[in-house]
Amino acid sequence: MLDKRQFYIDGKWVNPAKKNDFEVINPATEEAFAVISLGGQEDTDAAVAAARTAFGSWQHSLKSDRIALLKSIQTEYAKREEDIAQATTMEMGAPITLSRTQQVGCGTSHIQKFIDSLEEFEFEEVLEGFPNEKILKEPIGVAGLITPWNWPMNQIFLKVIPAIAAGSTCVLKPSEISPLSAYVFSEIMHAAGVPAGVYNMLNGDGIGVGSQMSSHRDIDMISFTGSTRAGSLISKAASDTVKRVTLELGGKGANIVFADADAKAVKRGTMHVFNNSGQSCNAPTRMLVERSYYDKAVEIAVATAEAHSVGDPSLEGSHMGAMSSEAHYNKVQSMIEQGIKEGARLVAGGMGRPEGLNKGYFVRPTVFADVTNDMIVGRDEIFGPVLAIMPFDNEEHAYELANDTDYGLTDYVQTQDPDKAKRAARAMRAGMIRINGDGGAAPSPFGGYKQSGNGREGGKWGIEDFCEIKHITGWTN
Repeated sequence: MLDKRQFYIDGKWVNPAKKNDFEVINPATEEAFAVISLGGQEDTDAAVAAARTAFGSWQHSLKSDRIALLKSIQTEYAKREEDIAQATTMEMGAPITLSRTQQVGCGTSHIQKFIDSLEEFEFEEVLEGFPNEKILKEPIGVAGLITPWNWPMNQIFLKVIPAIAAGSTCVLKPSEISPLSAYVFSEIMHAAGVPAGVYNMLNGDGIGVGSQMSSHRDIDMISFTGSTRAGSLISKAASDTVKRVTLELGGKGANIVFADADAKAVKRGTMHVFNNSGQSCNAPTRMLVERSYYDKAVEIAVATAEAHSVGDPSLEGSHMGAMSSEAHYNKVQSMIEQGIKEGARLVAGGMGRPEGLNKGYFVRPTVFADVTNDMIVGRDEIFGPVLAIMPFDNEEHAYELANDTDYGLTDYVQTQDPDKAKRAARAMRAGMIRINGDGGAAPSPFGGYKQSGNGREGGKWGIEDFCEIKHITGWTN
């Protein structure tokens, strides 16, 4: 059993104020493999105090020094990639191949993009035509960062790196379900020479440390990624101190497949839903197919699901791993059952574990056809490998169905007509639109409309989220 009960506060590893052990479960074996501590108010106060003290000097650090620090973190991260991959596979069930490429790769990609963005970032500007008026972008202060279990490194890098790049200090609370990768990340930060108190990490659950951070008077900002329900609770808890709250929440992405889509469009969209066992907020889980192509699309989706294997995450390969926890496994199972009860046509997968797997939180790749937007499986985020397919009659109908949702994170369109693709991209109410499988490569904003959250992560937008804007008049050079 791995003992990871310490917290990283003020540049050193410290014991929790009180004993409150929590076992970390390997979702593929259903067995505990590590123990962490869940922090309390005294631990939260200590981490916040360290960040508040460090902010006094870090806010005045030179941009060149911050860039040098990010490059040092980048160097140390490269040394620990396999440790991160192994931790991710054990704690949340991602196949080791996916952990090494996508899970670890998120951090590698994000830090380089933030270095590039910071090099170009202007913290001061004079308003054009008004030489005596100046705009400053100053660090917001102490940021509380609460990250989820599904893409641990992705969300840690999207929050920690821009916070310190902006000159803010931070306290990270990773998910108690996937805390081991954050533990390795903290070791990386220490080895990289991050000044004491600039970065702090303590474990805890949402009811405990999460709530304490959200309402803490000495935290200036909360950046949260997780469910829409939890995001709403955090916003309420933060309201008494009127702190900034940025939220990256759920999604129920629409994937509009026109009859003139390329031959791989349906398979590509179906595989995307199954990636990371369906545990991605930006997954295209609603496939809207032009009626003339509908039957063929269902046939392709079924064949894709039936050919997609599920198995041991510790083995290399392109198979699907496990759900993150027993609670989440049970939720996905109940949603599949709900779809059957609602009358959606189950064409692949279904309830229970895949054949040959009698242990572990494994779910069968599942496809429902003839789904409607008034069904729960057509409206609610399932966060599992479950695809809902529905037909549309024309462009207007497709956009109406796509926008008939509480969410607005990532939508997709598949067509070989460039003008139609542009019309679709403009018509869909979402923070990100992906045309014909293009995932993008530039430092770009990640975030959504409506109940998918507010604020943007990534690139210059991610750095700006951790800044305050100051307008100065009467400035003379």
